[in-house]
Amino acid sequence: MLTTRAWSCSAEPGYKVTVTNPTDAELVASCLAGTRESFDTLVERHQRHVYQLCYRFVGNHEDASDLAQDVFIRAYRGLRTFKGQASLGTWLYRIGVNVCLNKVGAKTPKPQSLDLLLAASDQRIASQAESAPDALLRGERAERVRAAIARLPKKQRATLILRVYHELPHEEIAGLLGSSVGAVKANFFHALNNLKKLMGEAGSDR
Repeated sequence: MLTTRAWSCSAEPGYKVTVTNPTDAELVASCLAGTRESFDTLVERHQRHVYQLCYRFVGNHEDASDLAQDVFIRAYRGLRTFKGQASLGTWLYRIGVNVCLNKVGAKTPKPQSLDLLLAASDQRIASQAESAPDALLRGERAERVRAAIARLPKKQRATLILRVYHELPHEEIAGLLGSSVGAVKANFFHALNNLKKLMGEAGSDR
């Protein structure tokens, strides 16, 4: 996924991973001690989840890959600030959310269906046997949702993505966004209401 290796651990000998399946903390310590391959292992271990997070914000592979690479570059540069209070995965999510909010701008996720987004349901996309008109209608609705999400405030958009797509609890989202649980609940509530209003406006224009 990452096209270039944009990091190089500075040589500070003293720690090297010797176990077969090291923990994230052991890999972090090894990287800080000068073993660059340890960070490569961390990337391999977490890149799928980081990529999926970025994809939810931009909706296409190329931009998501670029953002994911930026997340890991920032993670490497700030590796010494990782104190281990939260898991490395949570720390990377926090970096990923910040990268996406700062760089994505008006780009938004491409939701799979209107019902999934508005009701936060588990409903799957219609069967592959759906008719051509049904498929076209579903595609049009997805584009309308995408356009509506682009008009949501950044934190509402981020809260919606993390809650609906990644099914994160309010407490974890609060930690990722640096806000209170109450603010997260309020953002999610307002995001859904604003999205419904925006979709209603889009429907009345048709």
